[in-house]
Amino acid sequence: MECRTDCGACCIAISIHQPFYAMPNGKPAGVSCVHLSPSMRCILFGDARRPDLCDAFKAEREFCGDNREQALVRLAQLELQSLPDALALEGDV
Repeated sequence: MECRTDCGACCIAISIHQPFYAMPNGKPAGVSCVHLSPSMRCILFGDARRPDLCDAFKAEREFCGDNREQALVRLAQLELQSLPDALALEGDV
């Protein structure tokens, strides 16, 4: 599957816990990356400063669904499922 035009869901839904270029505290889930362009494209694509996590992410129907809205929901669900148990419980309160 090719990355969907005008989506950017992976640049919003996923958290990045390591500092990276222009985001010294990483990026919380649900917050747009500062490198997401108005056309919903990563401006660091192909740049060595792009986080390894972003470079490793590949668009797949399982994660991205059939449209941007599905991608945002699915990736947010995966983000919650990947939290350590203690953090996941705190989010339920």
